[in-house]
Amino acid sequence: MDFIKRFGEDTPSKKQAVERLRLVLVHDRARVSPGLMEKLREDIIKAITRYIDIDEDKMEIELNSTENRAELVANIPVNRIRRVPDKKIGEEIGTSLS
Repeated sequence: MDFIKRFGEDTPSKKQAVERLRLVLVHDRARVSPGLMEKLREDIIKAITRYIDIDEDKMEIELNSTENRAELVANIPVNRIRRVPDKKIGEEIGTSLS
């Protein structure tokens, strides 16, 4: 019985597999490589977390496209707003943009 219960649980590896599948589906719809989508996700997280504490596990990013346009849609759960930007993360961002 415990085996059946564990099979349905959300394990970290299950969440990772779902996220990878979602990235592949986004790639197919938007004609963007999964690697580029993952890099975009990482860059968005790096930039946002300087100012906002977010729930990265529940973050969803999609790139939708039609013949005429593309749109980036992000659903990012916010845990709290930082009153003072995180300097360590800010320094990393500052040096990468220079």
